[in-house]
Parts: sequence; C-alpha cells; structure tokens
Amino acid sequence: MIGIYFSATGNTQYCVSQFLGYYNNGFQPEIYSIEDAISVQKIKENSDIVFGYPIYYSDLPMIVREFINANPKIFKGKNIFIIVTMGLFSGDGAGCSARIFKKLGANILGALHLKMPDCIGDVKALKKPLEKNIQIVKEADLKIKQSVINLQNGRHCHDGLSIINHLAGLLGQRLWFYGKPYKLKDKLKIDYNKCISCGICAEICPMKNIIILNNKPVPQNNCMGCYRCFSNCSKKAITIIGNQVIEQSKIDKYI
Repeated sequence: MIGIYFSATGNTQYCVSQFLGYYNNGFQPEIYSIEDAISVQKIKENSDIVFGYPIYYSDLPMIVREFINANPKIFKGKNIFIIVTMGLFSGDGAGCSARIFKKLGANILGALHLKMPDCIGDVKALKKPLEKNIQIVKEADLKIKQSVINLQNGRHCHDGLSIINHLAGLLGQRLWFYGKPYKLKDKLKIDYNKCISCGICAEICPMKNIIILNNKPVPQNNCMGCYRCFSNCSKKAITIIGNQVIEQSKIDKYI
C-alpha cells in the first residue's frame, strides 16, 4: 500500500505518513505528492492506495480535482482508502473524491476524516492556542492508529461516505460557499514593504500562481487558498482572506 497526497502546510502529508507507518508496523512508508512527476506511475504500479487531501469549504481542492480528472484511467480497479484533513467540519469531504473514484472504476476501502490545525492564518477567529493545536494532532494520531487496527481486522472506517454525510456537506457548507474557492483566485496580497523578493513563494506555489517579474513576486490570479506561500514567507508579507498575519500554521509546530 502506498500513499498519494496533496498537502499545503503538511497536515495531510503527516496523516498519510502516520497511517502507512502504523499499517507497515513502523517501516518507512512509501508516499508521493500529486505534484511529484512519479506519482502517476506509482499509482499505475500499485493496487492499494491511500489517497489524502485537505478539504476546502467541504469540497476538493482545485489541484486534487484537476489531478484526478487529468488521469482518470489510472484509478480503474484500484483499492483506495481516503484520508481527509480539515480545520473544523466536513460532512462528506471523503465522499467528494469517493464518488469520482467509483465512477472511474475504483473500489473504496474506507475513509477517515481528521481534524487538524487550521491553515488559515490571517483570520483571528480560526486560530487556536499552540497547546490546543498540539492536542488536536495527538488526537488525530490516536484516531489514525485505531483506524489502521480496524482496517487490519476487517472493520473499515467510512467517514464521510454515507448519504447523511453527503447531505451534511452539501447543506452545511457547499451550498453556502458555492464557488468560494474560485472566488479566492485573485485574493492573494503581497506587502512589498516587507517582501525581500526571495522567490520562495513562487517556487513552492502548487498552482504556479506567483511569478517573478522585475525581481518581484507577482500574483497571477490563480490562487486556491492553500496557504502554502503564506505559511512559508519568512517576512510574513503574504495574506489571502484577511489582511494580517496572525499565525503561520505548519505541521512542524505541532509535532
């Protein structure tokens, strides 16, 4: 079993790695980001896949949806266990990809929803104390370990896969925030009084939303709100939804 994931601030990468670490009795897990050129080939070569991603407004991140749609044939006949990370709530975060995978001929082994520290670091209401986030990660780890034990004993976790979950995700978030991720495309802001033009934001953006022009990073109106650039800017010069950097929330702070 291998892991395939998208992760902006490290939450999902950590969870997929922990899951496979427990599943393999501590042996080094084999995991790949969907941004890795080799990820498609690895899916082709393996029958059992742990597929992980964060959930945005109870929906798939644009980059994850695009990856699946660009490679529909590689999922046929695969056994997929879905791991979804979220800051607060997701009725059917796993169901959003499971429904697509099933149409492509995949078998869904199960799914796991994991609450993790919220990556949105420029909205004060979403921020929690460090101690609370550390506890959230510990609780997620315990849930991961138990889900692996259950899976190995034939009791599969099915978070987010029922019709009730589907309705909760649809009515609880998606209808309220319909199109919200796409409305974030032009929201990224750079404070050039703080920016030192290091270029890291352009280098790490999964959507290639930032390019360097005249030695300055310039947004290209294709942001999906993953907060990777925000959380890795050494000068705290980037904001997206809010206008002030309150906390840069990378997984390293909480483990």
